[in-house]
Amino acid sequence: MRFGVIRFPGSCDEIDALRACRRFGDAELLWHGDRDLRGVDAVVIPGGFSYGDYLRAGALARFAPAMETVIEFARAGGPVLGICNGFQVLCEAGLLPGALLPNRSLRFVCRQVEVVVENIDTPFTRACEKGDRLSVPVKHTTGRYHAPDIPEERVVLRYAPGENPNGSQEDIAGVCNPEGNVFGLMPHPEHAVDPLTGSADGGRLFESLAMVPVA
Repeated sequence: MRFGVIRFPGSCDEIDALRACRRFGDAELLWHGDRDLRGVDAVVIPGGFSYGDYLRAGALARFAPAMETVIEFARAGGPVLGICNGFQVLCEAGLLPGALLPNRSLRFVCRQVEVVVENIDTPFTRACEKGDRLSVPVKHTTGRYHAPDIPEERVVLRYAPGENPNGSQEDIAGVCNPEGNVFGLMPHPEHAVDPLTGSADGGRLFESLAMVPVA
């Protein structure tokens, strides 16, 4: 499995995402201004503040040259993982439903939370069991997910009871597209791949991707 991690101006978690991917396969950084995905098998859109979050979080990154190819890649069935700001970018690009709104507290939150795996029929959760609880950190100001009438089967992760840090609708922490190959989540699994950080649970998502057959 070859992972490609896109770097935008303002990305701040791309190196952690890159290192997380390299625990489970090969990985390289891809530049936002380059349309060539260099033959990678999976794309990761990392957290941060792409283009300074000007206008709206993820709104400008959606028009980056690399995203033109990512949209084509996703529509052809390629796996795409969006983390935090990456989730916002995928919603802005129309690859995922709904929107990320300001936290109900209107404050930046940064803490460890537990999420519950709701859907294991995706390339991102095949190493999990339904109902597994994963301990991963969150750090965001605009993470309150809202998507009226989203089908239950598209909810991949939920914050565990009492763990919702932002007021997200129905405690939703991560969702996928109808085909299951595009997944966005607000928590940061790349910061939870080593027991020394307090949890290696986030590695289950990268491990799952590494199990996807490649051409």
